[in-house]
Amino acid sequence: MTETSETRYRVGGMDCAACASKIDTAVRRVAGVADVTVSVATGTMTIRHDASSDLKAVQKKVTGLGYSVSPFAGNAVPSDEHGLHDHADHDHDHDHAGHDYARHDRDHRHGEREIEKLHGQDHATMTGSWWQSRKGRLTIFSGAALVAAYAIGHLVPAIASYAFIVAMLVGLLPIARRAVMAAFSGTPFSIEMLMTIAAVGAVIINAGEEAATVVFLFLVGELLEGVAAGKARESIQSLTALVPKTALLEHNGQMREVPAESLAVGTVIMVRPGDRIPADGVIVSGDSAIDEAPVTGESTPLRKGVDAVVYAGTVNGDAVLRVRVTAAAADNTIARVVKLVEEAQESKAPTERFIDRFSRYYTPGVVVVAALVAVIPPLFLGGAWGEWIYKGLAILLIGCPCALVISTPAAIAASLSAGARRGLLMKGGAVLETLGKVTIVAFDKTGTLTEGKPRVTDIVSFGLGEAQLLSRAAVLEQGSSHPLALAILNRARMDGVPVPPAFELEALPGRGVTGKVGGETVDLLSPPAARERGALNAGQEARIAGLNDEGKSVSVLLVNGLAAGLIAMRDEPREDAEAGLSALKSAGVKAMMLTGDNKRTAAAVADMLGIDWRGEMMPEDKQRVVGELKRKGFVVAKVGDGINDAPALAAADIGIAMGGGTDVALETADAAVLHGRVGDVARMIALSKRTMRNILENITIALGLKAVFLVTTIIGITGLWPAILADTGATVLVTINALRLLRIKA
Repeated sequence: MTETSETRYRVGGMDCAACASKIDTAVRRVAGVADVTVSVATGTMTIRHDASSDLKAVQKKVTGLGYSVSPFAGNAVPSDEHGLHDHADHDHDHDHAGHDYARHDRDHRHGEREIEKLHGQDHATMTGSWWQSRKGRLTIFSGAALVAAYAIGHLVPAIASYAFIVAMLVGLLPIARRAVMAAFSGTPFSIEMLMTIAAVGAVIINAGEEAATVVFLFLVGELLEGVAAGKARESIQSLTALVPKTALLEHNGQMREVPAESLAVGTVIMVRPGDRIPADGVIVSGDSAIDEAPVTGESTPLRKGVDAVVYAGTVNGDAVLRVRVTAAAADNTIARVVKLVEEAQESKAPTERFIDRFSRYYTPGVVVVAALVAVIPPLFLGGAWGEWIYKGLAILLIGCPCALVISTPAAIAASLSAGARRGLLMKGGAVLETLGKVTIVAFDKTGTLTEGKPRVTDIVSFGLGEAQLLSRAAVLEQGSSHPLALAILNRARMDGVPVPPAFELEALPGRGVTGKVGGETVDLLSPPAARERGALNAGQEARIAGLNDEGKSVSVLLVNGLAAGLIAMRDEPREDAEAGLSALKSAGVKAMMLTGDNKRTAAAVADMLGIDWRGEMMPEDKQRVVGELKRKGFVVAKVGDGINDAPALAAADIGIAMGGGTDVALETADAAVLHGRVGDVARMIALSKRTMRNILENITIALGLKAVFLVTTIIGITGLWPAILADTGATVLVTINALRLLRIKA
């Protein structure tokens, strides 16, 4: 078996699916290329190839079609392979870090100039104002030539037809060049070819004025497509601008400013109030409100202190923080989110794949229909040749599939970007499409429906005050890392309870802990251990049983051998768990809980949330239940932490990892909820449904406009220039409609 490798390129100037299709077809014809994936949304191309493939030939194929192309910095490309870098892309291209731009030598610049002369630079990436782009300038020149032709025609009618032909050629020559290159690269039925045939045919039948108008309108449509595609692309790429360029590095007690991208894992940085945090990390010292809205969409600043995780791009609120860096610039949360979304946009949804297949047959079919309309009426029905050729040329323009082909990927790209900006990550169009079909969601309990760490819920005193009881318990738990011990210590800290020193502390394995506090012997024991000592009466036993029935773990505090009180703890549901499950129910989606916890605890949590449950389940049991649900006809989404739930996540139709930007949350399962809100699962499903409605609207717009103009053209109501509106107009409408998805609510 031949070993293949993968190479990624940044491609400048792709505005629609037709562009991607031409590049795909051309590159596949290069020897040694096994597979090609082209993403309009991200402006990228990924090829799988063997060692025999000529990567120079790949780049020449792409530049031959009028697009700019540059390999990603991490690619292993031959040392003499400079490529044709699209300089306009570099401001937004985080993938080129570390690339040696000094290597743009004289031959490289000469190659770029040759490409520009040959192809008119029509596909240069649009940055800045639209009129500063090459597409913008070409459109302006074409419009000015059209206005001049009208003026000349009014002043000197005898040469009006020639003036319009010249005006047409201003815009048509670059289009025709691209059409020829696409035809030689395996795409004979491109929109540029249809446009060229229609314009030249119109001149032949003395419709030069309309030909010039149609060419200008086509360029306007392409320009609008470029603006719309750029906005969709910038939506997710703008996340990279959130990370500051510099950081204050702490070294040998001194602070110095360094580039943020140079920060190494383990170094300590200082973040001043109001500054953006330059790297993912853990707080070493300080306590501050962190505004995470730019990254996760979380509207309320979160209070974070020592050992709390912070993310690059979030804003430090009101205090100086010292942060230990935990991820290099290329691996921080924002970089990984952008990379994940870019890769997801290259993964096609089933609907998109169907439309791609349909368009391969649709376009040649349109050419055949146009030819029949032009020829059959004059030959067999006595029609006028000029009239029916004119109608056939109009049908060529009406039939271009651009709007239809872009209807799905534009909506999916917008949704993936909008979701990512709200912490909803979906790995591709297929995942996004399937989410809308989910009929039941199976949740893990710990860390998913609950916070994942116990909290003190009840302090029951048998003589001592609550503060005294909590203080003695906290004294014994000092230095312990057990979750229940941490719960007691956190509650003592929150209540401001004093924690005096303890003496002769001793752990009692499986039973509790004992020590001397202020001259008293104090024990914090499990109920069975306290029972062994005969320290519990019937009333106290009943109280413990009641707390256990509520799913709470109970510790008994003894002072000098007598029961002084109880401390009950439980892993409480997340604040939004009940509302999130209610949102699923309102959407007609069932929910259930699968947990490895004991049945009593599971029942207590499930009862609070009003959800079906299964308890005491091993990972394989969860996988089995997911399989049973699928066999019953449910479309199953499994939500968990991505580790012990891995078998069930894999077995489900959609696996959703829940976490706060961890590797697990970003890299396992089919989707991830970044900031761990249960309600985000319902939001993800709602986004999927909105996207599918948007796609249906887009397809209706694309086919509906074509159908209307097809009828009006055949019966003679509309001509060539309205026909081009059926194509470029529909493409722009479809793209604008898809961009509405970027306005997802937080």
